[in-house]
Amino acid sequence: MKKNIGLINIVVIVITIILFIVSLYTTGFTHDLFLEAGILLVSIKLIMMSYKNTLSNQELIDSIKELSEKIDKINKD
Repeated sequence: MKKNIGLINIVVIVITIILFIVSLYTTGFTHDLFLEAGILLVSIKLIMMSYKNTLSNQELIDSIKELSEKIDKINKD
């Protein structure tokens, strides 16, 4: 899993959480909390989608390699 997440996604997660915590201290628990929570959730959702796309792409690549090997085997015979 760590291989699929990547350094950039980890950096984005850390920066987003830090900014969320800082915004709680500067604005307090007011109406702006909903805005900050929404931004945090959107960032998390984008990272989750990126992770799922990475897994899906890897499955497709593996399937293509498997098909390619089968075709090569058929052509050799």
